Amino acid sequence: MNDLGSLVQQTADRLAGQQVGAVVAGLAGGAVEIRGAGSTSTGPGGGVPGAHTLFEIGSATKVFTSLALARLVLAGSTALDEPLAEVLKDALPPGVTVPTRGGTPITLQHLATHTAGLPRLPAGMLLPALLSPNKPDPYRNCTSDALLSGLARTRLRAVPGRSFRYSNLGAGLLGLALAHQAGTGYEELVTREVCEPLGLADTVITVDGERSDRLAHGHTPGRRPVPGWHLADLAGAGGLRSTAADLAILLQAQLACTGASATTPVEASATTTAPGGSPLAPAIALTREVNHRVNPFAWMHLGWLAHRLHPQQGGHLQIWHNGGTGGFRSFVAFDPEKQVGVITLANTRRSVDPAGVALLRTLQNGGATGKGRASGGAA
Repeated sequence: MNDLGSLVQQTADRLAGQQVGAVVAGLAGGAVEIRGAGSTSTGPGGGVPGAHTLFEIGSATKVFTSLALARLVLAGSTALDEPLAEVLKDALPPGVTVPTRGGTPITLQHLATHTAGLPRLPAGMLLPALLSPNKPDPYRNCTSDALLSGLARTRLRAVPGRSFRYSNLGAGLLGLALAHQAGTGYEELVTREVCEPLGLADTVITVDGERSDRLAHGHTPGRRPVPGWHLADLAGAGGLRSTAADLAILLQAQLACTGASATTPVEASATTTAPGGSPLAPAIALTREVNHRVNPFAWMHLGWLAHRLHPQQGGHLQIWHNGGTGGFRSFVAFDPEKQVGVITLANTRRSVDPAGVALLRTLQNGGATGKGRASGGAA
């Protein structure tokens, strides 16, 4: 059995052999260890990434969007079954309506669980994505006007609520709708509802000031630098930058909320508490209360994917999300039953999921002593 810090460093070192740079965090036994390896850039000025290095986290943004939804639901500002058309009724261009199918409207819960029946990409983006899959900054023109006008050309693939169809468009519309309802921008909404209550210092869309010096540069699998992504008003689908330190705080809040499990839903309310006293405990409980079955072994919560391993593989619960942009990859996962979690971040367009899953399974099987510092790695 290895100590947690050694396991995390070994994972970071292995990833650095495949990536330009990587940061890994492990949570077990109440301890958090964060380690980095490789470099923040192939160019001049690159250094070893660490706990406070910013990465584009891509679709891992979706868990923040859904957590903001849960917060607003508990505050009484909206409801999971509120139709998207109702939220956007005064924002839609003239003559444009939110699509329905079988007489069933799209609700906010459908968007957060990828069950709205929407296509994966906004109208007009599929063919360019197929012809130029590595086009720089492909979502930069996804303004509110473009997204909402595109609904007129969008046909649902299934009756809302019936089947799981992963959709960046749906998650982006959720972020847009929540921000519109709150009378603010998406970044401000996530800051207010998630980052400030948890004390997350570096989970942002806009990287300026001294954060610019801590932002890793993205790269292709061939180690060529690529520009960052800007998702405009589709930001709720994947526009955030964050650090391993911030994501570790998010996972600590998830692990503290032990009353809500994938197999035992709980009633979430404004007075729900959890060990550790996280101010987001009620919202976290609500995100896990919602389940949409994807297959016999996997399901969708609000924002999070989940599955239980086969008994021959240990039968462990894994709640997770990954993400990717033109030059970055991310993987965030945890097991509230075993009280362990992992984060893998890299500044190369090459998956970090296998390394993250391997570390998670090691921790689930008791492969770490949990000894060490509360947090570690380079700054």
